[in-house]
Amino acid sequence: MAVTMIETSTSVEAPLAALSGDPFDALGDPNRRAIVELLGGGDRSVQELANELPISRPAVSRHLRLLKEAGLVTDRAEGTRRLYRLHDEGIEAVRDYLEQVWGDAAARFRLLAENLPEDDARGDR
Repeated sequence: MAVTMIETSTSVEAPLAALSGDPFDALGDPNRRAIVELLGGGDRSVQELANELPISRPAVSRHLRLLKEAGLVTDRAEGTRRLYRLHDEGIEAVRDYLEQVWGDAAARFRLLAENLPEDDARGDR
């Protein structure tokens, strides 16, 4: 029985194996999640990110380093500054992992919730 659990765990984690760090550790911080959300809108510099967040530029830089180590962010030089963006492969690996773990459970839950009678949906029984 334990062998099956190990095999299942390994196959489920396969999409994340290509990443250098743990993206879920990196996403555990609300500032890092906010940075990922901001980068979803396109490339940004540390200053541009810091302008949108309640943290300092050095703090943004530290968070970006951790996101980069986790494989979620890449950077490139543009003149004298660095621009950061989401790393497509890292985001795809997280998405694939979640899809493997949850499958269509979220869709089934939504379908069930949408089809509950009004009384049940509000919690009136």
